[in-house]
Amino acid sequence: MTDPTRFSARSRDIAPFHVMALLARAQALEAAGHDVIHLEIGEPDFTTIEPVVRAGQAALAAGHTRYTAALGLPALRQAIAGFYQQRYDVDVDPARVVVTPGGSGALLLAASALVDPGRHWLLADPGYPCNRHFLRLVEASAQLVPVSAADNWQLTPAHVQRCWNQDSVGALVASPANPTGSVLGREALADLAAAVRAHDGHLVVDEIYHGLTYGMDAPSVLEVDDNAWVLNSFSKYFGMTGWRLGWLVAPPAALPALEKLAQNLYISAPSMAQHAALACFQPDSIALLEQRRAEFGRRRDALLPALRAIGLGIERVPDGAFYLYCDVGAFTDDAQVLCHFLLETEHVALTPGVDFGQHGASTHLRIAYTQPVERLLQAVGRIERGLQRWQQQR
Repeated sequence: MTDPTRFSARSRDIAPFHVMALLARAQALEAAGHDVIHLEIGEPDFTTIEPVVRAGQAALAAGHTRYTAALGLPALRQAIAGFYQQRYDVDVDPARVVVTPGGSGALLLAASALVDPGRHWLLADPGYPCNRHFLRLVEASAQLVPVSAADNWQLTPAHVQRCWNQDSVGALVASPANPTGSVLGREALADLAAAVRAHDGHLVVDEIYHGLTYGMDAPSVLEVDDNAWVLNSFSKYFGMTGWRLGWLVAPPAALPALEKLAQNLYISAPSMAQHAALACFQPDSIALLEQRRAEFGRRRDALLPALRAIGLGIERVPDGAFYLYCDVGAFTDDAQVLCHFLLETEHVALTPGVDFGQHGASTHLRIAYTQPVERLLQAVGRIERGLQRWQQQR
């Protein structure tokens, strides 16, 4: 079967991650002996903290290798609910917590439960690409709304009012956001929730980068809207990317539908990972994770002024995540070609804006500060040299 039209339309419509081609090329350059600085993949460079690893090993030794309940291990659902009380002063019934295979599993459940074929959510452009792809998977769609630094790279009530139509059923926002690192404050979340509620819609908030904020703490939407849907993950703040574990907080009325979907789509999240994740909420674990958060903050504060000094535009200081979304319009109107050029000539791997949507994509790229400060500053030196070569060739 070599004819692509023999495969489903949805599989053809879902775009690949363009950065994966860059990653494959970067790995080939490394295999050839080159020193490549990886600033392209959105994964912490730290391994999982030792208390969680020990808990996972103990779970395996104890034989916790069978399915759990579809909604998750009761003890973990209770621990996540306790985390909301401790960190946000919000009471969440553990019954509302659905443990999923990664944050992607949570997004799949939410999309499947809320969006019928032909309907859509409003999404900020730029934004995380898999959000729109999951909507396509369930035969729905994303209405991409162009946002900019003037909007804090986020949907606003004005966007909702202007873009909502008869096919809109909700809005999905991320705080902190990928690729921009922008955070929605408590008032902004409350205003956005009110705007969506005025249209009898659903507000879904991706809080996957919560815990990775600098100089401030991101509020949860549950502080201002108990009916909002929350996506979260153990991958970013908790550093458990390969364990594939996340969660969804949903209104009580949605739980029967979500349980049916979970049973059919994946049966349960990985049992060993769920037992390991119980250790995430212990005080010694939180202390280690807070040390890592502080390190990410130091990296941001070193990298941002260095990039600005060589001519990259960063209009707003990002409050969260571990990315800088950089305007390279002073150098090119094709950031994807520039990313390939910098990889080939300077061996620095960056992510082109085309992976995050359409608005401004050709003049933006994302840099992940998932390397030590010394390595980041070395990358800046290479990028500066590469940009000089780029301009000489134009």
